Amino acid sequence: MTDTASQIGVRSALDVAALRAATPGAALAHHLNSAGAALPSLTVLDTVIAHLRLESRLGGYEAAEAAGERTAQVYQLVADLIGASAADIALVESATVAWHRAIDALRLQAGDRILASASSYVSSALHLLELRRTRGIVVEVLPTDDSGGVDLYQLEQALRRPAALVTVAHVPTSSALIEPVAQVGALSAAAGVPLLVDATQSVGQLPVDVRAMRAGIVVATGRKFLRGPRGTGLLYLDPALHEQARPLTPDVRGARWTSDEEYDLLPGARRYETWEASHALRLGLGAALTEALAIGVDVISAYVSGLAARLRAGLAGLAGVRVVDPPAAGGGIVTFVRDGEEPAQTVRTLRAAGLHLVAVPASHGQWDLGRRGLPAVVRASVHVYNDDSDIDALLTQLARPVPPAAGQVTTPEPAPPSPVVAPPPGPSSGTLATGAAPALVTGTDRHADVVVVGAGIHGRSAAWSLAARGVRVVQLDRHPADHTDGSSHGRTRMIRRAYPSPVWDDLVQRAYTGWHELEQAADRRLVTTVGGLYARPARSSGTLRGPGCMLVDANQAAGILPGLVLGADMVAVHDPAAGVIDAAAAMSALAALGAAAGVDRRDGCAVTGWHPDGAGVRVRTDDGDLLADRLVICAGPWTADLVPDLAGQLSVVRIVNIHIGSSSPALLAPPALGPFSVEVPGVGLLYGIPAYGPDTVKVGFDHGPVDDLTRPPGPVTAAERDALLTVARRFLPAADGPVTAEVACRYTMAPGNRFAVGALPAHPQVLLAAACSGHGFKFGPAIGAALADLATGVPRPDLDFLAPAAMGVAGIVPGDPDGPGPDPVTPGTPSPTAARTSEPTAHRR
Repeated sequence: MTDTASQIGVRSALDVAALRAATPGAALAHHLNSAGAALPSLTVLDTVIAHLRLESRLGGYEAAEAAGERTAQVYQLVADLIGASAADIALVESATVAWHRAIDALRLQAGDRILASASSYVSSALHLLELRRTRGIVVEVLPTDDSGGVDLYQLEQALRRPAALVTVAHVPTSSALIEPVAQVGALSAAAGVPLLVDATQSVGQLPVDVRAMRAGIVVATGRKFLRGPRGTGLLYLDPALHEQARPLTPDVRGARWTSDEEYDLLPGARRYETWEASHALRLGLGAALTEALAIGVDVISAYVSGLAARLRAGLAGLAGVRVVDPPAAGGGIVTFVRDGEEPAQTVRTLRAAGLHLVAVPASHGQWDLGRRGLPAVVRASVHVYNDDSDIDALLTQLARPVPPAAGQVTTPEPAPPSPVVAPPPGPSSGTLATGAAPALVTGTDRHADVVVVGAGIHGRSAAWSLAARGVRVVQLDRHPADHTDGSSHGRTRMIRRAYPSPVWDDLVQRAYTGWHELEQAADRRLVTTVGGLYARPARSSGTLRGPGCMLVDANQAAGILPGLVLGADMVAVHDPAAGVIDAAAAMSALAALGAAAGVDRRDGCAVTGWHPDGAGVRVRTDDGDLLADRLVICAGPWTADLVPDLAGQLSVVRIVNIHIGSSSPALLAPPALGPFSVEVPGVGLLYGIPAYGPDTVKVGFDHGPVDDLTRPPGPVTAAERDALLTVARRFLPAADGPVTAEVACRYTMAPGNRFAVGALPAHPQVLLAAACSGHGFKFGPAIGAALADLATGVPRPDLDFLAPAAMGVAGIVPGDPDGPGPDPVTPGTPSPTAARTSEPTAHRR
């Protein structure tokens, strides 16, 4: 069988697409750093979180007892992986911890010779050097042969004199070298010297068999090619070493105190463990081991070796790039350097382009890199969730000259959120809007712990998050359930990582995490990642950027989303993590989850005002007053009715969407089309969401006229429809069919397209999520969780940049003794916001 045919056979044994889909990070960037910390699967993530939740409900000891059988199974899974007995496995915090406990157990004395491979890991080498300094041991670094591995002849000669230990890294951190561990083990066994194998970089990507290796000790980590959580490691100790090795610091986990001055060690390797450990992480390691064994290490090894070989060959063909792996290289690691560029800078440039690699300095491998005259190398490492697209992306990036700010020049939102400014000086400026409100102190006179006003995406998310924490929630909305007068109706929204400033990155990440958690709770898929493009004229300046995002030209854009046709004078930001949110399903799920958690939802109940009531708040409604500890205002277009400070700052505008049919529908659906936007000179921003489910492609302009809140949004007019069709068909040639659906909604705009999320400075018992300027739906679960945090006394300094105080909002209400306020805005009358014109708009959907 040819190499190509063999690789095709391996790929057919692996469902790479399914593995990628089950790995959240695979959709967010080109992750080529499994040798650093591989991406865990959803199963691993969910396993860890599920046990932490169990601990929160039962307590740590009780949860450990409940999961006892599953934890015990982890030892057997490790044993199955490396050909050992479960009794000879210890679970520890890292490979380095395993190394220290094993070496310390040998009780090395002055004059003991340690024969160490040049491939030894930095922490191992440092430990040996310290033992040489403090105990007088002798450390001899074994020579290498022409392959780069241990010179077996020289090892055999070195073993002619007494030695206490031979240690070798199966695969080093500094290259793709695969050491001849079986031969090293045979020579060591013949000399009666124990062999310690550091399998940190091999276990999970290469077969590791302790018997075939003749290994007395094996150390490894869970976070690398095993795809387990960080903070997990394993130690194997041959039973034959138990008489020679004893733990230097026995613990109650591995020993029994039998009398005043006596104790017994437990049999097996468990004697090297400590009582205190993360059971959640160990269970996560078990989930990762189960997945690896289900696939088969041989299958994994063949796949990653083939993918790395393709990368190695591609790099060798690039001018100015030099592969620096030794001849005995293999597996899933590739190391290289770029002429005229420090490896650390190469990694920074690649990271900005959405490619995750790492630079390994000589200080992490002096016996290897230092002796080879390499100050540092760039290390790429692949796994089963990588495919040809990751390799192609890396080769493409390395093939082009790298400008000083490579990867950072990306497309902006035309009117990005304004820079964060400090709140103006005054009586309220000393109170952080995102600081936590005082802890809930529910009195017997309270009708609720928290009243949530509004049942859009943020209101529903906040109500569910609060109720799920045991908080009594009353949720009020002036309209009937599932009305279409606000901003949260409709089938789809987009989610993306591309934002104009890094200040948004944390909240964006929380949004992705929040949607995943909502999917888990609702037991249904709500977000489909398809990748998106955000285009602008090449001559215009741009600031849009984000983790994993990359600037592409029109030709590259056509290869990414062929359904979107851009002119040669345009560029676009490619956001591989962009996707489609099933907004309608999300709204239904949140309503159902909220009800199940105990939310008292009251539709058609208008709030007519509020005022402080001691440390709490009194909320006036059409049906009477409610007393609560907290008030959370998520009133969308009607926010200024309840927070008059905002009346002069918010603008409610009309937004129109249409859905267009096609004679070639596949060109307007993923993968040919994803979420997109195009800055059209003289027109404004056109945005779109690909065909999804029964819906055809959706398009809209991200701007519109000021709307009148006293009337429902009117139907889409012929002029609005024709204007959208004309522009949309310039960029979507396949949108040649009729309009299949149309809808009008409202954006609540704030200066600079910013949000206001946090407590009102004058009254921290009142929390606000408002004026999301057309790009807030994607943050729904994250903002709901943030409001729940703040309402229950959990500080959220990460949200300081969205503080209401930064918009000049104090939250003083008419008649408030803390100071005069603006005239009240009476619900049901034209809002003062109707007198304002719209701010410039941006990529808000």
